Amino acid sequence: MLDPRLFRTDLDFVKQQLNRRSFIFNPESYVELEARRKDVQIKTQELQNERNSRSKAIGNAKAKGEDVQPLLNQVQHLGDELKAAETVLADIQLEMETLMEGIPNILDEAVPEGKSEEFNLELCRWGDVPEFDFEPKDHVDLGTKLKGIDFELGVKIASSRFVVLTGPLARLQRAIIQLMLDMHTAEHGYTETYVPFLANADSLRGTGQLPKFEADLFKASDDPLLYLIPTAEVPVTNRVRDVIVDSKELPLKFVCHSPCFRSEAGAYGRDVRGMIRQHQFEKVELVQIVRPEDSAKAHEELTTHAENILKKLKLPYRKMLLCAGDTGFSSSKTYDLEVWLPGQATYREISSCSNFKDFQARRLQARWRNPETGKPELVHTLNGSGLAAGRTLIAVMENYQDAEGRIVIPDALQPYMGGLKIIESL
Repeated sequence: MLDPRLFRTDLDFVKQQLNRRSFIFNPESYVELEARRKDVQIKTQELQNERNSRSKAIGNAKAKGEDVQPLLNQVQHLGDELKAAETVLADIQLEMETLMEGIPNILDEAVPEGKSEEFNLELCRWGDVPEFDFEPKDHVDLGTKLKGIDFELGVKIASSRFVVLTGPLARLQRAIIQLMLDMHTAEHGYTETYVPFLANADSLRGTGQLPKFEADLFKASDDPLLYLIPTAEVPVTNRVRDVIVDSKELPLKFVCHSPCFRSEAGAYGRDVRGMIRQHQFEKVELVQIVRPEDSAKAHEELTTHAENILKKLKLPYRKMLLCAGDTGFSSSKTYDLEVWLPGQATYREISSCSNFKDFQARRLQARWRNPETGKPELVHTLNGSGLAAGRTLIAVMENYQDAEGRIVIPDALQPYMGGLKIIESL
C-alpha cells in the first residue's frame, strides 16, 4: 500500500507514476472522497469534544446538587449524533482503504517504459546455449519416454494442470530442491524456515494477493477463511506482520521450500503443454527484510543468489529488467531470470526477484526501530524464487538430454542422486 501522505501532498506525481503502469487512476474521485473524510472527521471530533464538555458540566452540576436531567437529555442527543457520524466515518474510511488496496506500487526510476513483456530490457546472458547433433526433445516427450512424467494420471487424480512424477525424475526434483536449500543456507547466509501451506486473509492482504488477486487463489475453507498459499512469500514475509524488529537483527534472510498453488485465472490457453504452468508446483523462495537504505543493494544480492543456482547447474540464462507494464502489482522493481529451454528453443522465466520497498510493509505494519531516532519505521521487503523447482527440472532435462532421450545428471546433483549419473527409462 502506498503512503496516504503522498496522495495528499503530491497527487500529480502519483497520477504520473501510475500512468507508467497504464493504471487508471481518477484523482478527482480521490479528492472528493478525501474531502468527505475530512469533513466527517472534523464533525466527529467536534461532537466528541462537545459531549466531553457536556459530560464535565453534568459532573459539576451533580456536585452542586443541581437538576442534571436537561443536561443528560442533551448528552443523549449528542451521543446519537456522534454514533451516526462515527458510522459514516467508518464507511468512508473503509471505502478509502478499499481504494488504496487496489492501487499498485510506485515504480523505481530505473524501470524502463513499456506496456508488455516485449519492452523488458535484457541486461546480460550467461552460459552457452547447447548445440545438439540431433533434434532436441522437450520435457514432455523426454519424461513420457522415461516413464517418469504422467499428465494423464494427474488429470485422473485431480484435474488438468497437475502432474505425477515417478522414480528418478521425482528424485531429481527433490535433489534440485536440496541443492538449492544447501547453497542458500551454507553459502548465501539464509535461515531455512518451514511454514504453513495455508494462509488466512490477513496474511494474503499483507503481501498484496488480496483483495485484487483472489481469483488466482485456491480457497481451502470458509470457517476459518483459509487459502492455499500461491508462494512461500506469503507466510514467510508475514513472520514480521505487526512486529517491530530490533535494528541489530536486520537484515533478516529466510529461505523456504514449499508447494505453491495457483488457479492460473486469466491464463486459459497459455502453456497448456507440459509443466510450465501448473496449479501445483514446488519452489524454493528467498525473502529478505532490510533497512530502507539497504534494499537496493539487497535486491542485487538476492538476484545474484538465484543466479548462482543456475550457474552451479551450468544452465544458460539471461537476466531481464521488467518494464513498467510487466512489473507486478506490489513490486517497485523486478528482475526476471530466464533459463534456456532447448525443447522450445527459447528462454523462459525461472525466477522473479522483486524489491517491494515499503509497499508490503505498510500493509503488514512491519517495522524496525531506528536507533538514531528511537522511533519505529517501515522496513523494506524483497523476495525471489531461488528457484522454481519444476522449471529447473524441465531445464535440466532438456539441456542435459542425449540422442537416446536419456538425461545426464549434472555434476552438482549427483551427490543427491546416490551416485546415479544417467536417467534411463524405468
